[in-house]
Amino acid sequence: MSSSKTYISEEGLKNLKDELKLLKAQKRREVADRIEEAKKFGDLSENAEYSEALNAQEEMERRIAEIEGLLKKTVLFKKGRSDKNYVDIGSTVEVKFGNTVKIFTIVGSEEADPDEGKISNESPLGMALLSKKVGDIVDVKTPSKNIKYNITKIM
Repeated sequence: MSSSKTYISEEGLKNLKDELKLLKAQKRREVADRIEEAKKFGDLSENAEYSEALNAQEEMERRIAEIEGLLKKTVLFKKGRSDKNYVDIGSTVEVKFGNTVKIFTIVGSEEADPDEGKISNESPLGMALLSKKVGDIVDVKTPSKNIKYNITKIM
């Protein structure tokens, strides 16, 4: 995990905090109960249930550490920014490439979901769009070709 800042919306921050709370308060207890139950099956060296429960515990603790690390380097941004002159994190942008028009919202990497039109500020397209204005054309290199995106609207 890099030491750079992670940008996140209020909603994304709430979701991370809720997940952390759930993992610490409920899931830890559930996994501990699974481990205790699995111990009852006898020899731990050949106990599949015990091994699975330990793996679940390890994955859960790794996720807890990951969220805690993210929360330490999080920078909050507001959705629906008032400055619609330039693309920034939190901006919703309409772009045209070829005969296709797409709408993207620039978000931090933790909230990126291309299927929902949320692209990371660290993605090639996200980086190219940042600080640009309506009418600007950005050139984004993909593995197979370069694509020119024309910024038609900042919402």
